[in-house]
Amino acid sequence: MVRKLALIVAIVAAALLVLGLELKSSASLARRIVSADAAPAAHSSPAARRQGLSEDGSQFIIRFASNPQPMPPFLLDDLDGEIVSTASWRGKVVLLNFWATWCPPCRDEIPELIELSKRFKDKLEIVGVSMDDAPPAEVRQFARNMGMDYPIVMGSRTLSAEYGDVLVLPTSFVVNTDGRIVQKHEGLYPIDIYDSEVRALLGMPVDAKVETFEDTGQIFLKNAINAKELPGIDFKGLTDDQKHAALKRMNSETCTCGCKLTIAQCRINDSECTTSQRLAERIVREIRTGSGRPTPAASKTIRQ
Repeated sequence: MVRKLALIVAIVAAALLVLGLELKSSASLARRIVSADAAPAAHSSPAARRQGLSEDGSQFIIRFASNPQPMPPFLLDDLDGEIVSTASWRGKVVLLNFWATWCPPCRDEIPELIELSKRFKDKLEIVGVSMDDAPPAEVRQFARNMGMDYPIVMGSRTLSAEYGDVLVLPTSFVVNTDGRIVQKHEGLYPIDIYDSEVRALLGMPVDAKVETFEDTGQIFLKNAINAKELPGIDFKGLTDDQKHAALKRMNSETCTCGCKLTIAQCRINDSECTTSQRLAERIVREIRTGSGRPTPAASKTIRQ
């Protein structure tokens, strides 16, 4: 009887252990999903965050880069085996959408992309870049179930790197008819923003004010090296030479928050990062007081 009781207790304990592990795994997965869902708000670029209504809420504003970079070219097969080439899109507006089947905001965005594709037909090319680890066949079935009627290619780290490292899903690059990237949106955006951008780039009437901004990292983080100001960093009290020295250090020293970006890139990519804020303020303080020392070469990095 005692042995049977001990055996029952052991079985129950083992079952509880397995259940605990499953719950832990589920909680971990839930955290990842919440992180993917929340990331766009935390990491959206300054230019993208300003896209929308004017301060008094009376006028819609869209913004394009005044120094747009050429769209990195690629030649890939889509999920149906058809060749997808960036060279064939010249003369069209392109919306290159990095997404994944497991990403909740990506799934929410799909109906809007389908609607945009119908609105502009041959004038707009929407291309999905799936960042899934799943086999292409699974992505193809998902796309068919969702009614995605635009081409989809399988992404890779190499492709992501060519577009400045896509850190948030969904991320959409807006490309003008000359093949240059004029805007980047991280996270969900109202269809009206995309509609206005496409119309403006096609030379169609648009009920919005069009403004420009210099891309100093808002689209391609490598352009942070050209930034004269950084979010949340006060350069007051520095001479022009001191400010130049401070920015040079921020563009060469790596942020220690785990992002693998330079301090300047991290400030632009995530202005709420307290680590890059603290490191940048320390650099300004050291240069202002003359206590700064050259950064050892081993701790330097410049992302291209």
